[in-house]
Amino acid sequence: MRKAFLVFSITSLSIIAILGYVNLKFLLLLLIFVPLILMGLYDMYQSKHTIRNNFPLLGRVRYLLEEIGPEMRQYFIETDTAGKPFNRLERGMIYQRSKSVSANKPFGTQLDVYNVGYEWINHSMNALPFNKLAENPRVKIGSSQCSQPYFASMFNISAMSYGSLSKNAVQALNAGAKAGDFYHNTGEGGLSPYHLESGGDVVWNIGTGYFSTRTSDGKFSVEEFEKRAILDNVKMIEIKFSQGAKPGHGGILPKAKVTDEIAHIRLVTKGNDVVSPPKHSAFSTPLELMEFVKLLREKSGGKPIGMKLCVGNKSEFIAICKAMIATKTYFDFITVDGGEGGTGAAPPEYSDHVGMPLRDAIAFVYDCLKGFGLKNEIKIIASGKVVSGFDIIRALSLGADLCNSARGMMMALGCIQALECHANTCPTGVATQDPDLVKGLVPQEKSVRVAQYQKETVHSALELMASAGLHHPDEVTRDVVSTRVEHNKVETFAETFPEVKEGCLLNPESVPNRLYYFWKKASVERF
Repeated sequence: MRKAFLVFSITSLSIIAILGYVNLKFLLLLLIFVPLILMGLYDMYQSKHTIRNNFPLLGRVRYLLEEIGPEMRQYFIETDTAGKPFNRLERGMIYQRSKSVSANKPFGTQLDVYNVGYEWINHSMNALPFNKLAENPRVKIGSSQCSQPYFASMFNISAMSYGSLSKNAVQALNAGAKAGDFYHNTGEGGLSPYHLESGGDVVWNIGTGYFSTRTSDGKFSVEEFEKRAILDNVKMIEIKFSQGAKPGHGGILPKAKVTDEIAHIRLVTKGNDVVSPPKHSAFSTPLELMEFVKLLREKSGGKPIGMKLCVGNKSEFIAICKAMIATKTYFDFITVDGGEGGTGAAPPEYSDHVGMPLRDAIAFVYDCLKGFGLKNEIKIIASGKVVSGFDIIRALSLGADLCNSARGMMMALGCIQALECHANTCPTGVATQDPDLVKGLVPQEKSVRVAQYQKETVHSALELMASAGLHHPDEVTRDVVSTRVEHNKVETFAETFPEVKEGCLLNPESVPNRLYYFWKKASVERF
């Protein structure tokens, strides 16, 4: 191909020269062919890319096709049900609901209802009229040790940091939360002015980097915490252990996204990737964690204190439950993030193969809390690919009390699943710090869509509850959802995830066999 390229180049220049001799206007073709030939010559003598070296000029087409491949598949190849991580049907539903356009569809489902994994709601012959249900039921978050409980919506904005998202995106999300009366989780990137100026309820997420509440050497600062925790907008505090997309890794904000303002908000220095440590430095054992919880509750004025985790080693979560029993100190809520959760940047092995999926994790956390007699004190928040009313009911059926959504809310903002979150080139201005791209996202317009999407999704979940004959989210149990586990076998979640008995994990004699190994291994003295 090198010889063919040289022959092509010499032949092209010769023909242009002959034509130029006839008419000088033909020499204008040199403006096209000379740059192409120079590119090909460069390809021949560079050594970094073998394809370009062996196939001068022509080899560049391969990289072009690879670059536009995701867009070609999304718009011209994939079917309505084949896209990942969210298919066209799911994305279309979110866009329609955010714009207050009917998401109803004709002619029946496109899903194969006989495929293993297909799920459905078990409706009731005693279905309720929708007007018998509260339009926006509230869930009380606050244990007996919480003096400022919070009454949350059943569907809220999950943790997404300013820095990963643009300031316009954060402003739109918070204004949407204010308009719709639901909360907005800050993500571990710190508490920014954009989380506060619209007046929406905020859950302050504090990760291992202690952004917005750290000393110069990256340790937790009680003084910085207290200044922010007592703000009226801050309704709850969430200690982040891990997130579903990269548990045990720590958050990553590429240096291209670290502006002067972001460095100031996070209390870090500019010019490097901002990487959170994989674990906390403010405590090192479950018992020390309980002391940290008491400190945060005191310094926040008694607001709900929770934790967020993607479940990994089961014994470690059981150890936390044991520590709560030993110290009589309780979390007010636990956010369970599934391994299918999203992020702006993560190594593929972490996204694909680390962390327990959401359904298994919710059932496990619920059973642990019930087994230790703690569930009445603690609410479970589900997070991880929750975008529809059915997703909410499925999570509630497994043991969650309410849900968070990140990518659903991003798509309500206008995200098109371009998969460029890590590159600072998000074309919709959602996940970028490029000012030319950010200005295209108008917070005043997009906040309305966020509020509308949340409202319609809650409405859908309540309609499903009414069809099942249920009045309130608290009534959704494990027999509400069925799953095809084999081609000729169907189980409810009550059969797939049989519940433990209340208090069974308080004594070794009553611990179920499936949990005994992890229960015995769990120690309040170590994670």
